[in-house]
Amino acid sequence: MTDYPTTLGLYIGGEWLSGEGRDTHRLLNPATGAGQADLPLATTADLDRALVAAERGFNEWRKTTPEARAAILTKAAVLIRERADHIARVATLEQGKPLAEAKGEVLASAGLIDFHAAEGQRVYGRVLMRPPGQRSMVLHQPVGPVAAFCAWNFPALNVVRKIAPAIAAGCSIILKPSEETPGSAVEVMHCFQDAGLPGNVAQIVFGAPDLVSRHLLASPVTKKLSFTGSVPVGKHLMKLAADSVMRMTMELGGHSPVLVFDDCDLEKTLDTLVAHKFRNAGQVCVSPTRFHVQEAIYDKFATGFAERTKRLTVGSGLDAASNMGPMANQRRPEAIAAMVEDARSIGARVLAGGGNEVDNGFFYQPTVLADVPLEAKAMNDEPFGPVALLRPFASVDDAIEQANRLPYGLAAYCFTENGRRQNVLSEAIESGMIAINQVRLTWPDAPFGGVKESGFGSEDGPEGVAAHMVTKAVHIA
Repeated sequence: MTDYPTTLGLYIGGEWLSGEGRDTHRLLNPATGAGQADLPLATTADLDRALVAAERGFNEWRKTTPEARAAILTKAAVLIRERADHIARVATLEQGKPLAEAKGEVLASAGLIDFHAAEGQRVYGRVLMRPPGQRSMVLHQPVGPVAAFCAWNFPALNVVRKIAPAIAAGCSIILKPSEETPGSAVEVMHCFQDAGLPGNVAQIVFGAPDLVSRHLLASPVTKKLSFTGSVPVGKHLMKLAADSVMRMTMELGGHSPVLVFDDCDLEKTLDTLVAHKFRNAGQVCVSPTRFHVQEAIYDKFATGFAERTKRLTVGSGLDAASNMGPMANQRRPEAIAAMVEDARSIGARVLAGGGNEVDNGFFYQPTVLADVPLEAKAMNDEPFGPVALLRPFASVDDAIEQANRLPYGLAAYCFTENGRRQNVLSEAIESGMIAINQVRLTWPDAPFGGVKESGFGSEDGPEGVAAHMVTKAVHIA
């Protein structure tokens, strides 16, 4: 069965709206390039209706007890787990990733909801010491209706990252997922709806991105912007939000460095990095991309990385034999091909991949480039695809310099058994998240976010709920 197993629509004020009288967007299957569904796009009237609903929903939801909010969140997590196979299939058909990866994403989403359900009950203020008869208090209150915009690369998890902390904090939310991966968001919203979330508390709209963002961010109803996506789009949205001095959480792009030292467990490091590099066809904001390898092991690392890459099977995400699926849209293979050709033309060596041998769909081979010059486009602009860029380094200082060379600072990876060096790298590398001798950066109880042009603010962890609160000091005499 390859049919797209969901019905698409807008969700506004507790009502699902179809395409009658609305423009539509044709949704493509990335493994075949064929159309598989039509997505209705919101009109300005729809957006106005969503804003009215969100304002009404916030005024009601903020009065709901944390325990009642937690009960709905917990029920939604239960439903997501029960429907995990179905939601994963939707994600694979619209985004392309292997079915096992999609199911892992869905289950991780349920775990994140469970964390926020509990964390929403742990929002504490404090009482300050004052003379007798006086009292000062610090309160934390929900900021208000949130406008949230999601990227397409994790169509279920990105949605949950927006919805869960907002409603746990007592906010309402208008969510605009990607028009290229709408079905996963629709299925997640069905779970919240069936769990008992009031219809005005969370809305889903789709539409022309510039129209939707300008309309929602210009409204006095909207009190917070939450965005996951590229640096240029993030900067554009920040300018729009600045007009009302709106609260923001910006999770923007990265270009993750990987520092591999000659005292690492080389075989284990290679096994770990190759699998992680080509996860989701490299379409991951924290994907390891710039591999800086100490000179003594550089050749052996490059050979081992290429050998493992060549063993990967590329195909439809529905095929259990596939290690890597297609890219999410037609733009991505074309962009990757241009970056690979640019690097090759100025001296990079192609050790694996470097092309596309599949006639249909949006595929690109997992690719390894060695000796990539620093002036190559791929070394400076995030490839966001299945390309590993390899370069040697001589000293620890050289490695740190390369890690910090770009204006991005989302994620970094280091592989060394030297404890003192681990401490040095932890302090010196300019990144919001660092993984040492492993690659996992996403944990429900840990903040997820970057520095420099990779954004500011954090999702997940206690910080995710706190980002949806305002602080108020109260002084009583």
